Amino acid sequence: MSRADGLAAGAVGPATTLTDPPARRGAWGRLLRSELRLVFGRRRNIALLGGLSAVPLLLGTVLFITRDTALGGQGPGFVGRVTGNGLFLVVAALFLCLPFLLPLTTGIASGDAIAGEAQAGTLRYLLAVPVSRTRLLAVKALATLTFVAAAVMAIAVMALVVGAVYFGLRDITLLSGSTVPLGDGLLRMAGVAIYVALSLTGLVTVGLFLSTLTEVPVGAMAATVVVAIVSAVLDTLPQLGAIHPGLLTHHWLDFAEFLRIQVDWGVLGRGLGVQAAWVAIFGALAWSRFTTADVTS
Repeated sequence: MSRADGLAAGAVGPATTLTDPPARRGAWGRLLRSELRLVFGRRRNIALLGGLSAVPLLLGTVLFITRDTALGGQGPGFVGRVTGNGLFLVVAALFLCLPFLLPLTTGIASGDAIAGEAQAGTLRYLLAVPVSRTRLLAVKALATLTFVAAAVMAIAVMALVVGAVYFGLRDITLLSGSTVPLGDGLLRMAGVAIYVALSLTGLVTVGLFLSTLTEVPVGAMAATVVVAIVSAVLDTLPQLGAIHPGLLTHHWLDFAEFLRIQVDWGVLGRGLGVQAAWVAIFGALAWSRFTTADVTS
């Protein structure tokens, strides 16, 4: 029995009607659990999580080996601070993954959400389940967002463990030179990870929209990554400074606010506001496309 057939069988039975509110909620829950099992059960996605988790391990190992050499304590961004405090490995790993690896992961997960089902020929069977297309799209989006958040957390948790083992965790010295207790530092690292995950929501929605336009998931994946790359390139051109605040990637590195003695929540709010705008626009486009498309596969 296929996944769609199982959902259909579970959604409508002898004691179930489409107008029964508890049954509709049960169908929603079964659909979401099924989608999460599908997303986290794919070997490709498991490999992605494993590869992302290896980044802080590799970075921490290299810094640990070179800590007593001329290369120790050097590096771009926050990398040079890692040898003094393992907490900074969380920031350094996310800093290194954010320009390409995390957008790539996001593009693979979101680009495959609808197009992958269409290519496999299972999308029309999913639509046969007594669940609206809007609800199915929402489940796909939620499952993709969950996977992307899990990818960010995999990097952060592994970085925290590796940083603790190699360099130890201690009171953290912020960018201003002030020192805060370890507990406060852990909360700030959690804030960094959460902000990075939320900063990818706009790209997830873009990928979901592109996934509704094609039956070739590789094309949707590639196009999603290209959107992130183009946004980053445009953000480097001073001639286009007027549009920089609205670019998808412009506020991605604003997580550095958590490393200041006084976090500027206005800066973080503007960054999340931009993501919310992208989510609203491309979420509406994805909904409009998916709910009106003639699905034949």
